[in-house]
Amino acid sequence: MTTKELIKSLISDSIEVKKEMLNPKQIEYIYNVANKIVETYKNDKKTIICGNGGSAADALHFATEIVVRFEKNRKAAASIALSGNVATITAIGNDLGYEFIFSRQLEAFAKNGDVFIAISTSGNSLNIIKALKVAKKLGIFKIGMTNSEGGKMKDMCDLCYCAPTKITARAQECHILLMHIIAKIIEEKNFN
Repeated sequence: MTTKELIKSLISDSIEVKKEMLNPKQIEYIYNVANKIVETYKNDKKTIICGNGGSAADALHFATEIVVRFEKNRKAAASIALSGNVATITAIGNDLGYEFIFSRQLEAFAKNGDVFIAISTSGNSLNIIKALKVAKKLGIFKIGMTNSEGGKMKDMCDLCYCAPTKITARAQECHILLMHIIAKIIEEKNFN
């Protein structure tokens, strides 16, 4: 396969997975996730989001869209990405263990009425699983974003969006699209 053929193949694969997002079950999950987050902001609460690796960057991306703006100049909304503070993450990793990097921060920042968004393409990341357990103890609503299989976290979330693919890169592309959809809906419903 030539490089140009590879490029076309990867773009085609991405388009096909996104077409699967138009499935009524996928639309229903996206609708439910977006509505829960819209409700959270109507109640003047926040989202707390985390992930590892590329999903950590996606968490930062989402929090930025919410705090700063997506497409509208508007009032700021509260969103915290737990992957953003290197000093905190490395202190927790060193002193308590890497598996606690999100759960410890969640204990510090989560309040009643907030929403915790956990991103793990496998659905099995230990630090995400531990954070979901803490969120449950705190009574925080839990939204997951994972691949088509969902992993362990699928049954631990109040709502779990399972991207319609097992391929990590394609699942991450679906998660980013989902975050952009949510950001757009938040701006339309909460900031008229």
